Amino acid sequence: MENSPLVSVIVPVYNMEQYLGETLDSVLASDYPSFEVVVMDDGSKDASLEIAKEYARKDPRVKVHTQPNAGACAARNHAIALAEGELILPVDADNTITPDFIRKAVEIIIQDEDIKVVSPRADFFGDRSGEWVLPPFSLNLLARKNIMDTCALYRKSDWKRVNGYCEEIIAREDWEFWISVLKDGGKVVKLPDISLHYRIRNSSKRVTDRSLKKHVIDILNKRHPEFFERELGGPLRYRRTWSKLINKIYRIFHPRVVFVNEVYADFFSFIKVLPVYFKNGEGRVIYKGRNELREFRYKGVDLVVKSFRKPNLINRIVYGLFRSSKAQRSYEYAKMLLQSGIGTPQPVGYYTERSGLLFTHSYYVSLKSECPYTYYDLMKTDFPGQEQILRAIARTTAAMHEHGYLHKDYSRGNILFKETDGGVKVEIIDLNRIRFMEIGMEAGCKNFERLPGTQEMFAVLADEYAKARGFDFCKCFQLMRLYAGIEE
Repeated sequence: MENSPLVSVIVPVYNMEQYLGETLDSVLASDYPSFEVVVMDDGSKDASLEIAKEYARKDPRVKVHTQPNAGACAARNHAIALAEGELILPVDADNTITPDFIRKAVEIIIQDEDIKVVSPRADFFGDRSGEWVLPPFSLNLLARKNIMDTCALYRKSDWKRVNGYCEEIIAREDWEFWISVLKDGGKVVKLPDISLHYRIRNSSKRVTDRSLKKHVIDILNKRHPEFFERELGGPLRYRRTWSKLINKIYRIFHPRVVFVNEVYADFFSFIKVLPVYFKNGEGRVIYKGRNELREFRYKGVDLVVKSFRKPNLINRIVYGLFRSSKAQRSYEYAKMLLQSGIGTPQPVGYYTERSGLLFTHSYYVSLKSECPYTYYDLMKTDFPGQEQILRAIARTTAAMHEHGYLHKDYSRGNILFKETDGGVKVEIIDLNRIRFMEIGMEAGCKNFERLPGTQEMFAVLADEYAKARGFDFCKCFQLMRLYAGIEE
């Protein structure tokens, strides 16, 4: 083949002295002109390492490395990191391949960038014989069972893209890897002829891994909730074949609403599995108290997700049947504020769920604010430009009140600001407790009562608020001091 890309054949080894020579012989017999063999000894206690070194002394295409025992995934990742090839072909140290496998696989994969994997037909030898019959590839089937062996050709760039083999999983790591590589698209081509001979031993990993079914499924659900949601309508169940049906039945008794701003339609699958992400501790915790705030980065966008605490029994009935959830109200009120020209982080969507007639969970998602400061920062130091910031906050408050929006949790942590070339940008957050009413001078001034400040700070707030709303400064200042508990 002209311009043959280099293929790195990856052979992780742990105590395989009985079989390693046969495996390496089969690889070195390949008729493909451009390949290397990267052997990674995983702390073997037998003669495996010496056997590999002997092959390296005889054939410069063989490169041998060793590491303390860390498992097959770590050994494979270490070897691939050291590999120089554009294409990767893992081969287990007790299996063999045919001389034409690499050549035929490369001929196919270089034809189309959309081809992610070229897999072989395989047969068994050792304690079992006959063809290893695997079904045609589909993502839906991959969601329920492992339908490809580790031995298949793929690009090193895809290994990098998915951060390699998962070292948390201790069985069926190839299944997890193929989900990572293929879940967002890509073709799989199977060679028409048998190209892999898979050795069956009573102590082989494929046999012993069967006892780790629960571990494997738990890790897969943790790492790929969006994939299983899309393919199975929910998590992969321990009764894998019945996963779709079980998930359908579950949703009958646990209905949910997933709403996404049309601008962020691509975020739908992320919002749909928020309960899983919170359960698994994903995201960076910003605040944890009665409610919880976490920051996520998704598709290159920084998001803030607020998880609302499960309400008491009465409110679970009320929110389940009669009233919009706090997450839904947060989304809707954010849209209203923005339409009124009042700053708040861009709303992305919300998720709510019931158990029967009882409300259970709700999550509100917005873009992360670009404002680095809160009102509370004004109290910490002699903040530069304090007066202009206070005036901008007062104008924003006046704008809310003019539109009839009374924020019932108008506190120091819910007012954000940022100084820009065009002036001070103010954003208001935690919107689920807004009330809609006509707001006069007294109610408006009372709305400042939870903001800390000196008499001088309230003088600035009162002055700008009074100007914005056409009120008397002295009366506004008097009311603000009264409600803030500041004596003359």
